[in-house]
Amino acid sequence: MGLGGCIILIAAGAILTFATDWDMQGVNLDLVGVIFMIVGLIGVATFVSISKRRRGVIAPPTTTTTVVDDRRHSGYSDGYGG
Repeated sequence: MGLGGCIILIAAGAILTFATDWDMQGVNLDLVGVIFMIVGLIGVATFVSISKRRRGVIAPPTTTTTVVDDRRHSGYSDGYGG
């Protein structure tokens, strides 16, 4: 389940818990909504944990190379063409 699915679970759970007043015999919709929200939060936490692990930080190399341009430019020395 991706991040979008987790957010949908949280939203559906919040709607069932806080925005509805339906009564179903044998089903407590408030409890179902809370369960959806908890499962969605666990999914978000798992998704973030896995994505942090995938994006490992790679340290730059310890040795650096210095490039020096020793070429002599032929042409005008004053830069104005004269």
